[in-house]
Amino acid sequence: MDAPTPPTQPTAGGEVGSPTGAHGIRIDQVTAALLPTYRDVRIAALIDSPRAFWSTYEQARARTDDDWAAFLETGPRTWLAFDGARPVGTVGLWRGEGQPEDESTLVGMWVASVVRGTDVAEGLVRTALRAASDAGVRRVVLDVAHENARAWAFYSRMGFRPTGDVASMPWDSAVTEEQMVLDLTARS
Repeated sequence: MDAPTPPTQPTAGGEVGSPTGAHGIRIDQVTAALLPTYRDVRIAALIDSPRAFWSTYEQARARTDDDWAAFLETGPRTWLAFDGARPVGTVGLWRGEGQPEDESTLVGMWVASVVRGTDVAEGLVRTALRAASDAGVRRVVLDVAHENARAWAFYSRMGFRPTGDVASMPWDSAVTEEQMVLDLTARS
């Protein structure tokens, strides 16, 4: 994979992430064919919302093609949201080392600013929750920065509740996140 142009730059078809309105939103699991698109979306997310993620733009840009391929094999199960042909969001589902078998973590959630406030974020989260439930997961956790009021409100509307577990970002201890949890067995 060559070094990408960040997808926040204008393209011949308009700005990546801008809604088409005519095609509706579709959500696809990231495969080898979509990996270059996912890489570009991840880099765009890190440019747009650098304080929302544990990794940094610099770390993502330094990844080699082999690193991105390994991500697909060993990283979280990941999805991309598309408005027509334009990628407009992403989310992942991960079970970390030592995490209970019936628990997964929602990671890497991001939607392009032009579709925030629409149903794109909800569609991404519902896709991940459905995959978790289908895999026998009973509990989904996530970490959200205290400073991100919009994300707090969104996850609360989706049924997530704070656990009280707080951690700091590895790149800036002043940025704190709190864990939220959703019990999938309590959902109708």
